[in-house]
Amino acid sequence: MTEASPSSPRTVWVGFLLFFTLFVLAFLLWLLAAARNFGELRLPAIGPVADFTLTNQDGQVVSLGSLTNHVWVADIVFTRCAGPCPRMTAQMRSLQTLLPKTSSARLVTLTTDPDFDSPSVLKQYGDHFHTDSKRWMFLTGAKAQIAALAGDSLKLSAVPVKPGDRQNDADLFIHTTIFVIVDRHARLRGSFETGGDGVDWTNIVQPKILRAVRQLEHEP
Repeated sequence: MTEASPSSPRTVWVGFLLFFTLFVLAFLLWLLAAARNFGELRLPAIGPVADFTLTNQDGQVVSLGSLTNHVWVADIVFTRCAGPCPRMTAQMRSLQTLLPKTSSARLVTLTTDPDFDSPSVLKQYGDHFHTDSKRWMFLTGAKAQIAALAGDSLKLSAVPVKPGDRQNDADLFIHTTIFVIVDRHARLRGSFETGGDGVDWTNIVQPKILRAVRQLEHEP
């Protein structure tokens, strides 16, 4: 039997199959890369987080260095709040539950009411929501430090309600109902609305935050 010549139909057919296989493989790799890029969130660096010195629910001093190399999600509430705070804290707890054990991400809750929200009060409040103090810190301290971290660095606003404008004894502050995310290099990278009309926490916001945490943890 004679071998197929370079120009025989068999050689042409084998060459075509090889070309087609390589083409399909390249196309599948392109689709995979496109899907990965499509799934990424746009998280531009908004600004740096300045250093701070505050105290957590266990009475320990916390600074920006305590969060070095950690992605963290933050919000601002107060324990006497009868409005959105319990809902926001429950939402933060859901993040605590859903974050993988392999994740080093941290959760940070600031108080707008440091005169009342001492470490022990924050500890009791956190225990009510079954918080893990290794993952989630509640911070209190000097008003100026809280205002600088919340307002200047994290873009979380809180405004005292004038006594004459209060609806009840717990109506002490008007504050943002957003969660913000900070990357491992202490840069603010995004914000997520947690409440209000049309906000679907369970199906949209919560998965988006978890995706943002995962994305930032994989950044160099």
